[in-house]
Amino acid sequence: MGIAGRGAVAAECAMHVVGRGNCEGREGTIYLLVSRGAVEVSPATFSDLEMREQDIEEMLRSSVDILCGDEESMLIIGRQVRNEKLGRGDLTAVDNEGNVVLIEIKRDRRDIKGRKEAFEFQAIRYAASYATIKNTDEIVKKVYAPYIEKHRDEFELGDLTSYELGIRKLNEFLEENDAIDRFNRKQRIILVAGDYDDQTLSAVAWMNRNDVDISCFKLTPYRIHDETYIQVERILPPPDYGDYYVDLADRDAPASGRTGITRRSLPRIHTMLEWGVVEAGDVLTAKDRDSEATLLANGNVLIDDAEMSMHEWLKGVFGWSSVQTYVFAIHKESGKSLSEIRREYMDRELTDVPEG
Repeated sequence: MGIAGRGAVAAECAMHVVGRGNCEGREGTIYLLVSRGAVEVSPATFSDLEMREQDIEEMLRSSVDILCGDEESMLIIGRQVRNEKLGRGDLTAVDNEGNVVLIEIKRDRRDIKGRKEAFEFQAIRYAASYATIKNTDEIVKKVYAPYIEKHRDEFELGDLTSYELGIRKLNEFLEENDAIDRFNRKQRIILVAGDYDDQTLSAVAWMNRNDVDISCFKLTPYRIHDETYIQVERILPPPDYGDYYVDLADRDAPASGRTGITRRSLPRIHTMLEWGVVEAGDVLTAKDRDSEATLLANGNVLIDDAEMSMHEWLKGVFGWSSVQTYVFAIHKESGKSLSEIRREYMDRELTDVPEG
């Protein structure tokens, strides 16, 4: 997945996401394959790359899906939003559950330690200021409309005001995700940094155990052959141990059967192609839209002679920052979403196991 950086330094080179997941094994280690083995690639830092916090912020504003992936829809609605106490939140979004999401960014551990106020407490204070917002009209007036006005060149306003376009886009996003009646019942916090200090991680772990929805993502840059790659790791909250247990029904499955269907991660399009539940050449449509695309053997889609990922196609169709790809991609022949096709197959495979 490519990330087009817009910051002063990020604009000079392409960035690529090389991994997303939880911290496991040797933390943040990447190896470069060579003729007779593999050599470890040493990580860089954002300071090494002369990237500022603003550059990372712009990268995430343009590509927030590197944090939420293609199983979550998200709409960025604000950047550097000032609250009544003159604090500024980095990025503000709304997710497919209707939650307001605060994304706070620090370049590295030194930046975290250099603050007068703890990183996590700053984010909590910003989240608390959003808890008082009662409806979409209020958040559009205070947050989304100013954001649209600031980035007018990215929106097709036509004869609409920034407020009119904002309320239309936000309400459409919530309605499409069946979340209009759940708007801002909860607030989420996502912390992003190149590294963390122990105090921050300890505080976030405690909050996780006390049901505060806050997570920590670590971004590690690598320079390989004059290109910049970023490894994305969610380090808190940690995975649930239950995610690693294979369902009981799988225990006696024949060795020749399809394996790997567990709760740890939902299979992606490449696996669905291997299963044969979808095939190269199948036509996909965007849910409740006129746009169609042809599925390719590599998992990408072809639309108007241009090849792209399903996620990029759907982001362009819906105009959101991130899209639940498997919910909003509809298999034209069956009329089912890819999510429904995937779930039906998994249910069948986990239940139709021969008795031994």
